[in-house]
Amino acid sequence: MAALHEDDFPEPAGADQKRVETIAGAVKTILAELGEDPAREGLVDTPQRVAKALLYLNQGLDQRLESAIGNALFESDNDEMVVVRNIEFYSLCEHHMLPIIGHVDIGYIPQGKVLGLSKLARIVDLYARRLQIQENMTQQIAEAVETATGAAGVAVQVRAAHMCMAMRGVQKVESETITSRMTGQFRDSAATRNEFLQLVAR
Repeated sequence: MAALHEDDFPEPAGADQKRVETIAGAVKTILAELGEDPAREGLVDTPQRVAKALLYLNQGLDQRLESAIGNALFESDNDEMVVVRNIEFYSLCEHHMLPIIGHVDIGYIPQGKVLGLSKLARIVDLYARRLQIQENMTQQIAEAVETATGAAGVAVQVRAAHMCMAMRGVQKVESETITSRMTGQFRDSAATRNEFLQLVAR
């Protein structure tokens, strides 16, 4: 996954600039309460940077499924499984606001319509870029794909590392959390479910 740099966060405009200033003020308070000097050279611009980063990392809250899909839903006679695996994502856990980093595998069985492949990645970002828990994100992605496509079945598997486990608490750096959501034919048919799991196996 490519690293994010300061320049990757777009300059907010209009009302968002007020949000930046409000968040930056709170970050400055946090820095002072940590015992830091917000006025020292290395931290002078940190509150603004953190504010822009947080708005970027939570932009999914301001977006809707329709905007992620656009007009990329196409008529198709295909009724065989479509799978996109290893969609990278990063999110923030809603309990500690620490990173969740992982991959999503999505499969669905078309029923008259197929979705542009890149839109599956956009659906992942829609729900990842907000304060989250992995269990809810997995379900939200599956429901969104099902709503968008009218598929006969949807399968979603999420594998992720949680920094709230690695950096604090139990400090288990190598742990990985796996969640899944199966609907329609994936839930009803063990053969269909197993085919998906074999296709996305590492």
